[in-house]
Amino acid sequence: MNSFTLLLVSAVILIIAYISYGGYLAKKWGVDDNRKTPAHTKYDGIDYVPAKSPILLGHHFASIAGAGPIVGPIQAAIFGWIPVTLWVLIGSVFFGGVQDFGSLFASIRHDGKSIGEIIEVNMGKKGKKLFALFAWLTLVLVVAAFANIVADNFVSTPEAASASVFFMILAVLFGIAVYRFKMPILPATIVGVILLFGCIYLGFLFPLSLSKPVWIVILMLYIFVASVTPVWILLQPRDYLNSYLLYAMIIGALLGIVILRPEIQMDGFIGFSVNGQYLFPVLFVTVACGAISGFHSLVGSGTSAKQLYKESDAKKIGYGAMLIEGLLAIVALITVAYISNAQFGDLLKNGGPVNVFSEGIANFMASFGIPFAIGKTFTALAISAFALTSLDTATRLGRFIFQEFFDTNGLDNKEATQKNPLSNMYVSTIITVLCSGLLAVMGYEKIWPIFGSANQLLAAIALMAIAIWLYNTKKGCKEFIIPIIFMFCVTIVSLCFNIKANIGVNYILVFFALALLVLALILIKEALNFFKQKKSESTN
Repeated sequence: MNSFTLLLVSAVILIIAYISYGGYLAKKWGVDDNRKTPAHTKYDGIDYVPAKSPILLGHHFASIAGAGPIVGPIQAAIFGWIPVTLWVLIGSVFFGGVQDFGSLFASIRHDGKSIGEIIEVNMGKKGKKLFALFAWLTLVLVVAAFANIVADNFVSTPEAASASVFFMILAVLFGIAVYRFKMPILPATIVGVILLFGCIYLGFLFPLSLSKPVWIVILMLYIFVASVTPVWILLQPRDYLNSYLLYAMIIGALLGIVILRPEIQMDGFIGFSVNGQYLFPVLFVTVACGAISGFHSLVGSGTSAKQLYKESDAKKIGYGAMLIEGLLAIVALITVAYISNAQFGDLLKNGGPVNVFSEGIANFMASFGIPFAIGKTFTALAISAFALTSLDTATRLGRFIFQEFFDTNGLDNKEATQKNPLSNMYVSTIITVLCSGLLAVMGYEKIWPIFGSANQLLAAIALMAIAIWLYNTKKGCKEFIIPIIFMFCVTIVSLCFNIKANIGVNYILVFFALALLVLALILIKEALNFFKQKKSESTN
């Protein structure tokens, strides 16, 4: 098959899904622009800040994307390009898109509260506590995994490191210009994007070379600051401008595929067992963000719901961003599908999935005059920027959830501290950062497998939470049944494999896997008890 045909068919399927299935969900759930969102009713200038849909789409997409839709599909390609393609399309439309849209919508109907808070309202305090603990452990793994990705990329591409530093300064200036000096968004965006590429140019001129341990320390300090500062001054403007960097990379890749139209060389299906790994559950855990990711539900209900300008934006931000990510996953797959199995193996060994993707995109960009070296460096810079975005967003979410665990929701930071010092904004952030930093020194290869399992299990729990809320509101939850059952089966089997693989090798990861597995099983039991009780009440 020609790669252009694969891309075109995938894009058409995703567009049809957005219009039809996304529209069906919005109508069924009762999306209503006459209702004010929490960004307006609970505005505080720090976390609750209304943002127009283009800005919020950029922030949300940058936060959920990271390196996931690139790394995952490329790693999963060991089973062949056909199973990866099918899972990306089916997963993003019927699994990930439903979860992302549902978690964002459920959150705005619960005053911008997180999935944990939604569980408390609909299942009780015990369910909320269990979910908060589960989600916090998962976020610690997220931060540790993405800190490794960013640090490794900064070491291998010093230009990306210095460009990121310059870009953070630009983001602060952009936030001040838009939110304090009320600069119109269009001219601010034009100037910001021009200066964004200026930051990349400065990165080439002043590369910043430091060791990986030093970068991990610097990143831990950075995410502490990013977690406690107002969202409008750094996270929101940086993520918004970052989205244009990713859009440019995607457009460059799409244009290159249209011009080159390379034939797919990789085998369509390699086997159910490859190098000791089984298609079930490895494929469905590894692809992660390209099809469904529990981390997305925390972003949607943790930061995006607090910035949604109007309810109808939820479809664009939640469902739409997931489908764009699915398309990015297809592009990532094409970067390896057009080369042979042997070439893919060599590239994967020499630099990992990011290197494979950068090489592929650089080849595509070369078709319309972009030198290979510049194209590869630009792609590496884009991936670094988005991994860094996921890193600081995950830290902020970890802080939210840690505070919620101690029942401080609705209190300002001073009142929360008086109630319980552990609920202090700065204390909760320090604990999250320190735990993540200790895990980060273990290395990306050791963390990613357990992170993938935990992330997908979180998706199953988020789907369950949204389904319970919809059931309580008499809106029906049939579209959630198959995704919930399937994701629980995939992730529980995967966690068992992780426990077996790490016994006698790494007991810290064994502890994480066991803790996540036990918490998940208890939450499943709580959910089943909830449905039994509701069924009993309805029959009586």
